[in-house]
Parts: sequence; structure tokens; C-alpha cells
Amino acid sequence: MSSVASVHSLWTAAAGAPGKIPGPHIEYAQLSPTLIVLGAAVLGIMIEAFVPRRSRYYSQLLLSLVALAAAFAAVIGLAAAGFGSSKAHVAAMGAVAVDGPALFLQGTILLVSLIAVFTFAERRLDPAAHGRHVDSFAAQPAAVPGGAAEQAAVKAGFTTTEVFPILLFAVGGMLIFPAANDLLTLFVALEVFSLPLYILCALARRQRLLSQESALKYFLLGAFSSAFLLFGVALLYGYAGTVTYAGIAEVVSDGAKQIDPALAGTMSNDALLLIGGALVLMGLLFKVGAVPFHMWTPDVYQGAPTPVTGFMAAATKVAAFGALLRVLYVVLPGMRWDWRPVMWGVAIITMLGGAIVAITQTDIKRLLAYSSIAHAGFILAGVIATSKDGVSSVLFYLGAYSFVTLGAFAVVTLVRDAGGEATQLSKWAGLGRRSPLVAAVFAVFLLAFAGIPLTSGFAGKFAVFKAAAQSGAGWLVVVGVISSAIAAFFYIRVIVVMFFNEPKAEGPTVAVPSPLTSTAIAVGVTATLVLGLAPQYFLDLAGHAGVFVR
Repeated sequence: MSSVASVHSLWTAAAGAPGKIPGPHIEYAQLSPTLIVLGAAVLGIMIEAFVPRRSRYYSQLLLSLVALAAAFAAVIGLAAAGFGSSKAHVAAMGAVAVDGPALFLQGTILLVSLIAVFTFAERRLDPAAHGRHVDSFAAQPAAVPGGAAEQAAVKAGFTTTEVFPILLFAVGGMLIFPAANDLLTLFVALEVFSLPLYILCALARRQRLLSQESALKYFLLGAFSSAFLLFGVALLYGYAGTVTYAGIAEVVSDGAKQIDPALAGTMSNDALLLIGGALVLMGLLFKVGAVPFHMWTPDVYQGAPTPVTGFMAAATKVAAFGALLRVLYVVLPGMRWDWRPVMWGVAIITMLGGAIVAITQTDIKRLLAYSSIAHAGFILAGVIATSKDGVSSVLFYLGAYSFVTLGAFAVVTLVRDAGGEATQLSKWAGLGRRSPLVAAVFAVFLLAFAGIPLTSGFAGKFAVFKAAAQSGAGWLVVVGVISSAIAAFFYIRVIVVMFFNEPKAEGPTVAVPSPLTSTAIAVGVTATLVLGLAPQYFLDLAGHAGVFVR
């Protein structure tokens, strides 16, 4: 009873002296891009609950587009106000950085997500079911595939409009992930964008069992990677006595200045630093899709609905590389000589592994998955540069790569047969004769992936390889060029299949998309050519945004 009384007295004393408990200081205006997106996601859930089914599609589409456009405008406003340069600082009581790299990556994620919403909303590619237009998502995801409940939902013309708020929740997590300035915020942001992606991967209207299998693989492997990252966070806290990036970096470079008595036995223990840092990097490299943490990538890319695959391939890579850059450049710069050799090895096996295995693929989506693995290796070359040019080259590459990827997967949704999307490479034979425009657009994206001059891919690769070479990683650049040559083989092979092989009589047709998908593809082509023909302005923009706040 005495203990209860003492607790009660403490409670009443604290309540009687409110000035003793300082309230949190949150800079809402500087966090406005994320708050707009997450607020719209919550509003989208309310729409699902209260708006009649027939009105939900247009309500959700309008809400998503307005929210993402408003969030992008907020990012532009923050950059114009100087928060990307002179006013860069750490907001939300040390949890979130507002600086050049954060704003650049957030702007890229929001633009990619805005275009991805167009592909999510496409309803003209599949034949109408029972007189109603249908999209790429299951009519009733909770129903057993092929069961009576699913058949009834299809007959009733149901559509899964909750994909839009789920997408917005994922985007909200992605906006925080590269801006996180302490390890707990990093972990929470990781879960906020990962959990919606696990759900989205399971919602394919066609091949539902394959879709659910891919989501389960992604969930299980993602859970393992999250556990590694969280264990690494715990070890780094034991080492430094803090989870803030600046606090850990200070202990790494100068040793513990004020030792917490509770952590005195572990602080400045290098074993905790090395193991904890390695575990955190493993969690981030999983999201990046680097070898040997890449095994989820081909299965998930193949099984997920193609609009989800395009969004995930583009936006997740931007967010994950942003977080990886911040951890290596802000938290662990004092360990550069420890992590650089490891990252060298990861970059080399990622470039070569992705390029070599892609040669054997016969499915377009799996081929693009291994292509994304190879590109992760190329981007890692810029990360390893450990210079301002390295940061700016990675930012530019991520922006260029994301639009090419989104456009390429949007084209994949157009090539269809009786079973839905025709992703087998053999079925694309003669596509250039059946639909020259679609084949030509896809060829532009493939040439950009290959890094052919006058495309954004060439400008991006040149920037990261130049930064790596200037930092003394010349041999890494040699491996990158060899990997690019290997990768060019399978990109050119797809172009040869489309334009120089005879079309098959039973070959697929090219669906005529609505203006939504047409806009997504047009934006992808435009960005690919503009960033390839006149990259200097955007390279300068990435250069100005290349300094992390510490």
C-alpha cells in the first residue's frame, strides 16, 4: 500500500507542477510534406468507411493526387525558404533532419508516387467484368482465390479502392526514412512503409496465389531484416548511450565524454560498434536489394501487381539509399576505413550478380528485378565515394532511375493475353511490328537502363563512376563498366526480340490505356530524355542538395 501511495503522491505532485514537464517542440511547417500525406491517408480510411462504394474510386483518386501534389509543393516551399542549405537543421526534437538530401529525396519520392497513382487507377486494360471496368487489384482480397466469395465480388463489380490510402501510408513512411536523424525514428519509418507494401504485393487480381506467395516471402524476409536492424540499434545504443545520429558519431570520433553510469560497462566497446553497425547496414541493404540480401526481389517483383512493382522498385530504392547515405555519412564517417572495404565487396558482387543472373531470365518482370539489383550495385559505387560529389551523384542517379523504372513497368502492363499480362519474353516476339510505338518507348527505357549516351542512365552512371574514381575506387569503376557491358547484352536482347523476331499468330495484344497510364509513360520518357540530353541543371540541383546537416 505504501508503494501505491508514493506513486500516487508523485503523480499528484507532477500534475500540480505542470511547468516541470516540458512539452515537445515540433516544427509542423517543416514536417508538412509528411503530415499532409499521412493526414490524407487517414482521410482515405474514413472515405472507405463512410462514402458509398460507387463514389469511392473517384474520391480516393482525387484525394491522393491532391495530397501528393500539395506535399510536393510543400517540399518546394521549404527548399525555396533555404531549408535545403543555409537553414538546414534537425527538427522534431532531434528526430528528423530537414536538409538538402532529405528535401531532394522527398521531392523525388513524391513525384514518383504521384505518377504511380496514375498506374494504380488504370481501369481500361482488363476487359470489363459484368459491365464494369476493373483495375489490377483483387475484387475482394480477403476472399479465398477462386472461391464463391471472390466470384460474387467480381460479379458485383467491386474494386479495392483502399489501395490508395495504403499507398499514402507507404509514401509517408518513405518520406521519413531518408530524413530520420535517430535510429528509433529510422526503424519506425521502416515499418510504416514496409507493412503497406507487404499488403499491396498480395492484391493482384490475376494470379492471386502467386501474388500472395510473393507477399508472404517479402513479409518473412522483411521481418528478418527488420529484426537485424533493430538488434543493431540496440547494440549501437549500448555502445554510445544514445540513438541520435550526432551522438553516436561523436562517441565514434571522440570517445565517450559523459558516461551514463548504467551504460559505463559497454560504452566505447568497439565490438558493439562493429557488430551493431553491420546489423543496421544489413537491414538497409535488404531494402536496397543488394547481394546477398536480394533474394526477395525477383519473386516479389514477379508476383506483385505490376503497378505496385513499379512503385516499389522506384520509390523504395530512393528512400532506402537515402537512409543508407545518411547512416554512413552522418553516423559512421569515423568508421570509414572499416565499412568501405565491406561495401566495396557488396557493390562488386551486386553489380556482377545482378547482371549475370539477368541473362538467364525469361520473364520480363524478373529480368527487370535483376536489372534493379545490378543498378543497386552501380549506385553503391557512388555511396562508396564518401565525398560531396558521391552524395550528389547518388541523388541524381536515384531521380533518373526512378522515372525509367516506373515507365518501364507501366509499359509492361499494356502487353496482355487471355491470362492477363504477358510477361514471358517469348511472347514479346515481334511486338515492334504489332505496336511500334509501345515497343519504341520500351526500347528507350531499356537503353536508359543500359546506360547508352543521350539517356538519363548514361548521365547517372557517368556521375557515380566519376565520383568513385576521384575517391580512389578506380577498380570498382572497372568492374562497374564490365557489369554494364554484360547488362547491355540482355537489354539489347529484348530489343532484338521485339523488333527482329517474327510475331507469333497467338501472340499477345497491346491494350489501349486510358490517359492515366499514357501520362505515366509519357512522363517517364520525357524525364529519361531530358535528364540524358540536358542533365547539367539537375546535376547542379543535386550538387546543391548534397550536404547533410549534422
